[in-house]
Amino acid sequence: MKRWPAALVLAFGITIGTGGAQTAVAATSHAPACAADASPGHTRRHLPDAEIFVTDNTAVISDPNDPRLNTSLNRFACEVRAIVRAHGADPEKSSLLDGVFWSGDLQNTTYERSREFDVDDIDAARLNRIAEVLRKRYAQESVLTFEYLRADSPRADAIEVEVPGVNVQRLHDGLAADPEARDRLFGGSVTVRGGTLILVADRADAELVRRFVGTLGGDWSKATIHHGDREFVG
Repeated sequence: MKRWPAALVLAFGITIGTGGAQTAVAATSHAPACAADASPGHTRRHLPDAEIFVTDNTAVISDPNDPRLNTSLNRFACEVRAIVRAHGADPEKSSLLDGVFWSGDLQNTTYERSREFDVDDIDAARLNRIAEVLRKRYAQESVLTFEYLRADSPRADAIEVEVPGVNVQRLHDGLAADPEARDRLFGGSVTVRGGTLILVADRADAELVRRFVGTLGGDWSKATIHHGDREFVG
């Protein structure tokens, strides 16, 4: 069986098949009712300690009009918040995301609806544990986390770039036309509300990210760049 590129599978939760037992999490079986926050968390005034990018999807979706992409993932958001709280951390805002990702093996793109969660009161070890619980609970190959750090931290090996005014169709077309970007970045996400492009990349690929944003019609002068530690948990 052909496999998706490791970084693509890890970063964005794409799975080939859903075999294997899922880990049940007691905290979610009686999760309290919550109002899923679909606001674009990336307009927040203060940065959280970390972010978790995760989905409950296990399918490869090739059609941008697939009805599965219309979900708001509200129940999923409540479940994730319950898991985060059960591990002693504080879930804050959540952003609903549309993503486009590239498979070198299949030579095709896949679309994904997912969520980003801001998390406070958390350290690297607890962030890792929560991501591992989410990975098993939702049958994902891995879950992407991003811990915010000072730019001069020796652990700050990654960047997160946010650029307003880029829609998911431009992201799709840009990846399809740029082999280097899709082979090194593997994809990205756009907030459903607000249309903010989000790219998480190796710090060494900063110039590539800047060039790619330009090809999408994004205004680099309006880009927000954060430094941190990314981990593909799984």
